[in-house]
Amino acid sequence: MSKDIYDKARAYALHRNTFGTVQDVYSKIYNTLILIFYAYYYFWQWSIKIAKYYDFDHKNEILISAICMFIIGVFSHISNLPIEIYDTFVLEQKHGFNKQTAMFFIKDEIKRFLVTQIITLPLLCGVIWVVQNGGDYFFWYLWLLTVVVSLFMIILYPEIIAPLFDKYTPLPEGELKQKIEELAASLKFPLYKLFVVEGSKRSSHSNAYLYGFYKYKRIVLFDTLIKDYCKKDSNNDDKEIGCETNEILAVLAHELGHWKHNHALLGFLLSQIILLANFIMFAKLLRYTPMYSAFGFVDSQPIIIGLFIVTMYILIPLNTIFNFIIVVISRRYEFQADHFATKLGHGEALKAALLKLQKDNLGYPLYDKLYSSWNHSHPPTIERLEAIDKTK
Repeated sequence: MSKDIYDKARAYALHRNTFGTVQDVYSKIYNTLILIFYAYYYFWQWSIKIAKYYDFDHKNEILISAICMFIIGVFSHISNLPIEIYDTFVLEQKHGFNKQTAMFFIKDEIKRFLVTQIITLPLLCGVIWVVQNGGDYFFWYLWLLTVVVSLFMIILYPEIIAPLFDKYTPLPEGELKQKIEELAASLKFPLYKLFVVEGSKRSSHSNAYLYGFYKYKRIVLFDTLIKDYCKKDSNNDDKEIGCETNEILAVLAHELGHWKHNHALLGFLLSQIILLANFIMFAKLLRYTPMYSAFGFVDSQPIIIGLFIVTMYILIPLNTIFNFIIVVISRRYEFQADHFATKLGHGEALKAALLKLQKDNLGYPLYDKLYSSWNHSHPPTIERLEAIDKTK
């Protein structure tokens, strides 16, 4: 890494860390105001008034909950807009990553909000119905519902939702496509389709990932990952980004290592175990009156409000521990995937790719080990390079 790139990476890391601190403080102030002014209680009362105004059944908890969640969604989305605008048009723009126009951003935000509401409102209504009709052990049925919805979303998101936000096109015929197909075939990976996503319209950050069930696996490459694939920015004509064919193959060998070791499946199972633990705690506290009183609900105990209080406030310490466990496991998975790619003979190319990706994404190379172990789901590049050398 040259001194110029190092200085840019350092400046980007400092800026992002400062932004993260401000974002955290902003979140704490927001949640404190929610508590002090009993915001959820007033959202609930507004929902009842709206139902009465339109002659809806204002005693139907599922209906009132849906209205309330929509109001909370609007309020939360608007309150978070200043953070997102700064992140995109100040922080990312300053360091040369943002490619979004104001109109692109606005359309993106509207689509994101609508898609979120379309998915979450029916799900939350289903959650309330299950709690109302599931008896003392409703948390088991609630958990099964979320498992089914999660599996459905794994199928739905890449096929229907993701294309709403980014353009996916088949990778053109050529050496890269041929080499990827050969790599997949050598590992008996059931490659169904191979896409390039036009991430360059959003950002110059690069990535690659796999998705799909059984014999219908897809590989997706960001256009910014492929050298000379996307047009250069007129403001950065001298900025060479992207990887060579052998480096992209090494990155995909790493991703295929995740597939070979069933990391996605294991991660899904872990997330469902954590979700079940949250639901069990919710079941224990569902009718705990002081919990509702603390949020202004003296005469009522809405199910959806109880779920919010338990998962977003009471279980913060427990979920912090769970998140750390996830980070530890994720870091282990990254080393395993690197080991897999190295054993396939892609060690040197993977090292070159990691260094290029770090340069292109202005990844800062030096982090305190304790800080990194707590905050980073991916080990620092230096640690990964050392592990690759030991594997060889």
